Amino acid sequence: MNSAQVDAYLRRIGVEPPAWPTVDALRELHLRHLQTVPFENLSIHLGEEIVLEEKRLLDKVVGARRGGFCYELNGAFGALLAALGFDVALLAGRVYGDGERLGIPYDHLALRVRTVDGGDWLADVGFGAHSHLPLAFGDRGEQEDPGGTFRIVEAGPDAAGVRGRHGTAQAADLDVSRDGRPQYRLEVRPRVLGDFVAGAWWHSTSPVSHFTRSPVCSRVTEDGGRITLSGPRLTVTAADGTRDERELGADEEVLGAYRERFGIGLDKVPVARNPA
Repeated sequence: MNSAQVDAYLRRIGVEPPAWPTVDALRELHLRHLQTVPFENLSIHLGEEIVLEEKRLLDKVVGARRGGFCYELNGAFGALLAALGFDVALLAGRVYGDGERLGIPYDHLALRVRTVDGGDWLADVGFGAHSHLPLAFGDRGEQEDPGGTFRIVEAGPDAAGVRGRHGTAQAADLDVSRDGRPQYRLEVRPRVLGDFVAGAWWHSTSPVSHFTRSPVCSRVTEDGGRITLSGPRLTVTAADGTRDERELGADEEVLGAYRERFGIGLDKVPVARNPA
């Protein structure tokens, strides 16, 4: 990213350029990203191509003022953080589903971010309802966050490490949980954006993927709650957990909600690719 792209991205999320890549700067960037750039899968239901290349991600998130799902949001956010001087690694995860079964390889993309003053952090602006602030990567205890109580623990019977092809010790995968429920299992080996192309294609096309079943658009609100538009249903959840739900009517009302609540201007209402 060049300096003009960095400045445009920071204007998009309403953050002044940080002087140094510190923990406080990362926390502000993370929270403001969640509040201003929605988690959304609308491209799938609008017939738009999803391309995991930095320029295309910036064109969408910054230029078109859209959102995206994990590969797009964390891919773009990781590029911004790297341009600001943070040490960033892309990590692959597998999401826990029904019955605590793990999803496909490269099911999720998250970030390991190293700051100049506070070690390593798990940053994730692409998982929908998740932590509002980065989580301490090496902390194995409970971590309180406005989004819930989180834990990062070593996974499986080989928690102390596993053996690679040549007998060398390899770090164990990590399980990330929220309020006692496992969210995803994270590999610690760094990846590149191109590694996630197959996962993005599967989630964009497979009738088994929940992403293809209904359009969804969601972001954190300034008071710490969440607002979500799933199909025509608008849900506003306050920070204390109280919910207000209502069904929107005509297409104009749905398009108005995308525009006024999420800053997304669409010409037509997204239609579910593989309705449930």
